Amino acid sequence: MSAEDLKTKTEDELAKIILDLRKDQFNARFQRAQGTLENTSILRKNRREIARAKTILNAKRKEEKAPAKKKKAA
Repeated sequence: MSAEDLKTKTEDELAKIILDLRKDQFNARFQRAQGTLENTSILRKNRREIARAKTILNAKRKEEKAPAKKKKAA
């Protein structure tokens, strides 16, 4: 999922996406340990997707908390 797709999601949707990716990451780690994981690049992709989703989620939360700043008149 691209960053542009994630930016259009709500905070709840992002939280669900992160949870699903974490579950996939957990399962992939177990498959790797058992030797049944065929595509090991999934681990790296999941890790980066989680980071991307968390970054956008934190930015949305930060925007929500921060009051609108006013420019000083010159």
